[in-house]
Amino acid sequence: MSLLNSNEGKNKIIQVDGNSYARFPIQTHVITEQDNITDIARQYAARYIQEGDILFISEKALACSQNRAIPLDRIRPRKLAHVLTRFVYKSPYGIGLGIPETMEMAFQECGRLRILFAAFISLIGKLLGKRGWFYKIAGSRAASIDGPEPYTLPPYNKCVILKPARPNDVALEISQHLGIACVIVDVNDLGSKILATSDFSINHITRILKDNPLGQGNQCTPMGIIRQID
Repeated sequence: MSLLNSNEGKNKIIQVDGNSYARFPIQTHVITEQDNITDIARQYAARYIQEGDILFISEKALACSQNRAIPLDRIRPRKLAHVLTRFVYKSPYGIGLGIPETMEMAFQECGRLRILFAAFISLIGKLLGKRGWFYKIAGSRAASIDGPEPYTLPPYNKCVILKPARPNDVALEISQHLGIACVIVDVNDLGSKILATSDFSINHITRILKDNPLGQGNQCTPMGIIRQID
């Protein structure tokens, strides 16, 4: 994909606080545990970089390069995972911990006691008409777990993807190699959030990426460049 193009159905330019920003998705091969994400950034993004650019990388791409994508057939959910899954809010926008396999990985990532306590607090929240208390207790490791979705690029449409390891270290390493700021982001069609950054003064990225310029399906664009323009 040419850097000058945006993904189909996505706008290349966005206005934030009176400034215009171009978002250039960068297509790569399907990233696996055989890849180093810094090498991928140098291979596919370095040629396009200009001074002042910001490189943003999907947290899923980083997780896949770290062998943090677990095939469903390798996960053996405990009975308690099957039980708790029945009480998870079924969002139309993603699986979350709504299947036994993702709940099992939450147990493994966060610990049994923490997940049980989070479930107890969540029950109290539901009685009070409040949502979101489970993830506040369980933490970001649980909140970052993604289940298999039909639109996910194979083979990851049959995997549970976990939060990547050491994302701030990775962002800093890539920044040092490429000479520009780097952020690791969780972007989807609901919005965006920063998982890690090489420059903590950057605080407007979520609004620049709020419409998910990387796309949600098989675009194979796990990273992109943000460039302020006139």
